[in-house]
Amino acid sequence: MSAKSIFVVHVMVTWYLVGLIWTVQVVHYNLFDRVGTDFFSRYEADHNRLITPIVGPAMLLELATAVVLLLHRPEGVPGWVLAFGLAMVLGIWLSTVFIQVPCHARLMNGFDESIYRQLVSTNWIRTVLWTSRGFLMGYFLMRLLADAQQTPA
Repeated sequence: MSAKSIFVVHVMVTWYLVGLIWTVQVVHYNLFDRVGTDFFSRYEADHNRLITPIVGPAMLLELATAVVLLLHRPEGVPGWVLAFGLAMVLGIWLSTVFIQVPCHARLMNGFDESIYRQLVSTNWIRTVLWTSRGFLMGYFLMRLLADAQQTPA
């Protein structure tokens, strides 16, 4: 697979995650406080079990392609873009592992308003990073496509 093809896959998975994080941030998390205390622990456990196969493989693919692209840079994409993109992926992972996952673990014991508010407010870190990555990588994908149109076959 060429570096440009890997870049296309990378952009696709990033935008998948952009859509997912906005859905979680704006819709899903904002409904947590409406579940009720009697069923919240089960709801939270179900959330964790059901969301993991949707987000986990995509996050791993995004991380893997970000590393591969840094090592095999497609022509037309500056190295700093790929390094900055990987740094944003690492920021997302760090936020996930050290902030959001612990919040979810604590919420498994039952609804807690302060932990819930922490989850919602700190999830903006991932939302902003993924959205920024999406636009950055999308911009360079458009440049690659424009360059390909101008290059004779």
